Amino acid sequence: MEETYVRILCPECNKDWESGPDDLPPSDNNFTCPDCGLTRRTSEFMRTEHDLRTLKQFG
Repeated sequence: MEETYVRILCPECNKDWESGPDDLPPSDNNFTCPDCGLTRRTSEFMRTEHDLRTLKQFG
């Protein structure tokens, strides 16, 4: 079985990483970048539309 993940990109500091969608808040909740502390909706950290759809489907 393949592990599902989403790619995350901070719009402020450009840190990029991967995470399981179940390890993140829902797309319309707030999320904070662990590097720079920027807080925005989780959806704004998704790298692509595909990552956002994956978050909404499996998160």
